[in-house]
Amino acid sequence: MTTILGISAFYHDSAASLIVDGEIKAAAQEERFSRKKHDASYPFNAISYVLKEQGITLNEVDYVVFFEKPFLKFERLLETYMAFAPKGFKSFSLSMPIWLREKLFQKKFLFENLKRHDEKFNDINKIKFSEHHFSHAASAFYPSPFKEAIVLTLDGVGEWATTTVAIGKGNNLRILKEIYFPHSLGLLYSAFTYYTGFKVNSGEYKVMGLAPYGKPKYKELIIKNLMDLKEDGSFKLNMKYFNYATGLTMTNKNFSNLFGQPVRDPKKDLLKEFHMDIASSIQAVTEEIILRLTKNIANEYNIKNLCLAGGVALNCVANGRILKEKNFENIWIQPAAGDAGGSLGAALAYWHSELDNPRNDVRDKMRGAYLGPHYDNDYIENQLKSLKANFKKKTDSEISLLVAKELSNNKTVGWFQGRMEFGPRALGGRSILADPRSDKMQKELNLKIKFRESFRPFAPSVLREDVSEWFDLDCDSPYMLLVSEVKKNKQIKMKLEDEKLFGIEKLNVKRSSIPAITHVDYSARVQTVHKETNPRYYDLIKEFKKNTNCPVLVNTSFNVRGEPIVCSVKDAFNCFMGTNLDILVIEDFVLLKSEQDPSLLKDYRNKFELD
Repeated sequence: MTTILGISAFYHDSAASLIVDGEIKAAAQEERFSRKKHDASYPFNAISYVLKEQGITLNEVDYVVFFEKPFLKFERLLETYMAFAPKGFKSFSLSMPIWLREKLFQKKFLFENLKRHDEKFNDINKIKFSEHHFSHAASAFYPSPFKEAIVLTLDGVGEWATTTVAIGKGNNLRILKEIYFPHSLGLLYSAFTYYTGFKVNSGEYKVMGLAPYGKPKYKELIIKNLMDLKEDGSFKLNMKYFNYATGLTMTNKNFSNLFGQPVRDPKKDLLKEFHMDIASSIQAVTEEIILRLTKNIANEYNIKNLCLAGGVALNCVANGRILKEKNFENIWIQPAAGDAGGSLGAALAYWHSELDNPRNDVRDKMRGAYLGPHYDNDYIENQLKSLKANFKKKTDSEISLLVAKELSNNKTVGWFQGRMEFGPRALGGRSILADPRSDKMQKELNLKIKFRESFRPFAPSVLREDVSEWFDLDCDSPYMLLVSEVKKNKQIKMKLEDEKLFGIEKLNVKRSSIPAITHVDYSARVQTVHKETNPRYYDLIKEFKKNTNCPVLVNTSFNVRGEPIVCSVKDAFNCFMGTNLDILVIEDFVLLKSEQDPSLLKDYRNKFELD
């Protein structure tokens, strides 16, 4: 038996993953335990969890694999600063001390931290390193259901690469093409995230959500001035407009002058039509680049399966466009596509590529992404008692009947069951659920429960067998990473006066029979629910369908703005008592807000740092 621990850390979204003889046993992000969103620190808690889940000590682990190679990254930093010198000295002087103290000699640093888990862990040679983009590619290909696939990785930057094309066959994975820093689609998108006043490495999905409210007025301006874009999708950025290579900001004055407005200050400046048009434009440019890339590699390699990884692979709108273009027969996206998934990719890369183990059982090995902690009823009951919660224990069928009925009465439900999801999406393990038929639910969930911007869209969870009846989609989308249109026969055509409404005013217009999950462009980020991977969630939706003829639920992550998705019983109860949620279900236990002690209510509006 060979056990491999994969680690990603020190940049953003630290995580740990554990595989045994190539099988994925556990994976989790540090933020879920530390309660600090996008926590980049050494993932002590995540490592402790995956070891505990398997019931082993660290000394029993055969290999520990880090998701990138520090010396290569250091080389890139030095060469970049030299190329731009004397510009960037301030950034250089801030970054170098931590590199020389910790990051450059990462093997020793990791070894010292790993010994905190187990003093018997004394073999530093167990620590190995994988290249950043190879870790990403491995995280997408090796768990995929394909014997052969093209693997496209798009992110900010690893060591040098920002975009890579790899081919996977059996257990063999080779990177064939690369685009190098500073030319990066991920950093380009982040530059616009910064420019529109959102937090880099956190707010990119807000830009994507804002895009449908605007028009891509600046698309050609971006392509003409900010880059040299080729027909095959390869590109170079015009660094005259960017500051991220050596500076402390993403963009500079040239960038602001080009678009005619300064960087938005989120504390002072409201979102305007201009910002919506900017968001729409960079989304359109991103899609254009990705579609050119995917069309070219499909033609060049004549392989009909595509795997996606890297932070840009979380752009589910672009993913939906790839699917719609039909250059590939099948698409599979790693649910933890960002740096967190690099921990899993590093472990799988070592197992298959370094140790040369075959992929005998080719299937989706992510287990629905349900790879995190879970709790038994005895533990939950003791926790709820210690929190002074009022609760009732019920059977599975009683819970399905009760929750389905309450959802149809416009109640909102915190749903906590099974293992926690790995990756940024709640998939029915740690979710907030609601009725998609309500035309007030999107606004209510955003403002009264999530405490976030009203324009943010919500995703539908739909029974797999019913997906093509409700959405323009006829394939699996278990990880909520594909966007498709709501079926035409479910849409409500906008009136002429509605079409003239400005931006977010369109939110108040009912656009389909399931308005709570229908974006202003009639799209939705779809999760297909499968009985095999999440039977309890499947049964709930089925019961809701029996009551309403609608096999769809609103599914958003169980948290408030700025908070990581809940992990523990205590996290769930606190969030429940700090928001306007009506019902909380934790495994076999049901809690009604109306039956809780009012003195336990919390104010969660300013609990977490805004993302």
